[in-house]
Amino acid sequence: MHSILPARRRALLAMAGLCLSAVFGTAHAAEPLKAVASFSILGDIVREVGGADVSLTTLVGPDGDAHGYEPTPGDAKKLADARVLFVNGLEFETWLPKLAKASGFSGQTVTVSQGVKARKFAGHGGEDDHDHDHDHDHDHDHDHGHGHEGGHHHHGDADPHAWQNLANGVIYARNVAEGLAAADPARAQAYRTRANAYIARLQALDASVRKTFDAIPAERRKVVTSHDAFGYFGDAYGVTFISAMGVSTDAEPSAREVAGIIEQVKRERVPAVFVENISSPRLVEQIARETGAKVGGTLYSDALSKPGQPGATYLEMFEWNARQLAAALQP
Repeated sequence: MHSILPARRRALLAMAGLCLSAVFGTAHAAEPLKAVASFSILGDIVREVGGADVSLTTLVGPDGDAHGYEPTPGDAKKLADARVLFVNGLEFETWLPKLAKASGFSGQTVTVSQGVKARKFAGHGGEDDHDHDHDHDHDHDHDHGHGHEGGHHHHGDADPHAWQNLANGVIYARNVAEGLAAADPARAQAYRTRANAYIARLQALDASVRKTFDAIPAERRKVVTSHDAFGYFGDAYGVTFISAMGVSTDAEPSAREVAGIIEQVKRERVPAVFVENISSPRLVEQIARETGAKVGGTLYSDALSKPGQPGATYLEMFEWNARQLAAALQP
């Protein structure tokens, strides 16, 4: 008898162990995938596609300026724990490679702008630039967009704000779905299904925005904004954007440059000027005061609004921006 009991006990323990490992194995498989997104707009797209299958951390939050972001030690920890990192690319997050290296991040990096036809900033790339309606002041953009003294505002020649065209938002969503599927193959179908539903909403809004601006006379489709963040919007929907501060959000234009913009606004009868949620309103208000152009509402350029405000998701942000612009440009 003594020899049988230990054997039976051993068998029972082994079975219990198998049951436990099965339970824990299932729990582990169902754990959300840990992901990090570089900034709020991209974070919202990842949240839409990932749903409850993804545990997401966003580094630059609502109303945050990703151009001049200073990473924290907490950011390094968030990255170290992640299995996948989503970045815009096009030299938007110039501070991120250093952070990723410092954190020891060893997961997959997904560049969501992969496949986007990048537009060049005004003042770069020779003759091609003249295809754009936004080359209002080549020297001005050149002075402020590049080689900024802080070093981390240098974007190169490509305009990184590709999300300002909803057709590019569709590319972002597809890249997010494929990135999640590669990092988490067991739930690949769920990611793709959510992405397709989300893409349908993006495409419906895109069609609506096009229709809205097509109905506004072309000569009225001109606005001044704080910095050069709406080039893709302008190209896609036929609006000319004149930026008061070039590319960087913290460069101060000279008095001569401001005078040049004021003269241009008067000459071209620009109907409206807008401030952005990440920029100081002072300069735009000065231009409005001296030209008689009306100040439109706040536009969301590089960051979503805080929850409960008009631009808390990518779709809401886009719809809000289009509505504010259209209202200000109506004859």
